[in-house]
Amino acid sequence: MHIDLDAAQAWERLRASRWNPPGRADTGSRQKTYAAALEQSEQTFQAAAAVGTATRPMQVFYGLSQAGRAIAAAAWTLKGEDWNLTSHGIKANGFHLPFPDIPISTDQHGARGSFVRVSEALDSPVWEKGPVRLEDVWDLLPPNLRYPLTTRDRLTPLFADEGGIGAHEHSLLSISVCHIPARVVNAGTRQALADFLTSYPAVAQHESYVTTGALSLGSEAPPDYGIYNRDRGELTINWQMPPGSGFDGMATGDERLAHLRSMTRNYRGDRYFLPVLPPMERELHPLMAWWAVLYALSMLSRYQPAKWGSLINVDSSQYAVPIERLLERAINHLPVLIADAITEVST
Repeated sequence: MHIDLDAAQAWERLRASRWNPPGRADTGSRQKTYAAALEQSEQTFQAAAAVGTATRPMQVFYGLSQAGRAIAAAAWTLKGEDWNLTSHGIKANGFHLPFPDIPISTDQHGARGSFVRVSEALDSPVWEKGPVRLEDVWDLLPPNLRYPLTTRDRLTPLFADEGGIGAHEHSLLSISVCHIPARVVNAGTRQALADFLTSYPAVAQHESYVTTGALSLGSEAPPDYGIYNRDRGELTINWQMPPGSGFDGMATGDERLAHLRSMTRNYRGDRYFLPVLPPMERELHPLMAWWAVLYALSMLSRYQPAKWGSLINVDSSQYAVPIERLLERAINHLPVLIADAITEVST
């Protein structure tokens, strides 16, 4: 399959880091693990690109898992032997259930499993108190916006258009928040929006948003959505900024940009507000959402080959094409996320 330019550049960036590893991976065993793990990761992703959907989940997952060892080796927050990963730290079972309902759980906070330790380094939650459904984690990945597994209401990433912040100094952070689902837009009420945003705490803490300007309704005027797709909308939302360093104590453009980035997660250069899934206490890092989904798919393909074969049969399975697209994007998106994660944990 074709490897896109961003992925190729990310691997080049990762290879260039190996002679002088970042963060805590600069000496000793951590340095050796960093270099060896990234070499294995790159080779495993190359192997994944050369095979079909029947076995690709295993190569992609183990490529990510090995990259996780490099992330842990570089992480400043993982001290002593905490960087030396053992076991997966994540579980998937219930493979007799429908594909979207497969439960995924993790080891408890502080355990030595790879998923737990890399999550700790990336300030991402684990959820040992109860499982989450595969579909719920699947929907956290931005490239899956166009590939729902069922027709139920979804909680998907909301794109934050940081390009609209501008350079003017003022007291508000004002941006367009995109990918608001049609069910919320079509309801057209303040209450429908408020109910939806309970799953997005950072957005729910807004100061105001653009309304239709219906004077008779005053402060109860409904949201003024822009419709850019039949099933999605956008809304300009405002957050009050703390005092800044600009004129009369106003926030500068750089300060408003930094505030936005403190509320959102990076995904290949774009910023997203992510929902918080019960029983999690905060939003899942995009790299760890990929990790959870790919772990479940790799376990299916490895231990349930007959069921996996039926799921990826394009003649009989509604999930076949979404799975194909997901695995193609994994090969092109994950190298960028891995490189960004190493920067995140080592600076």
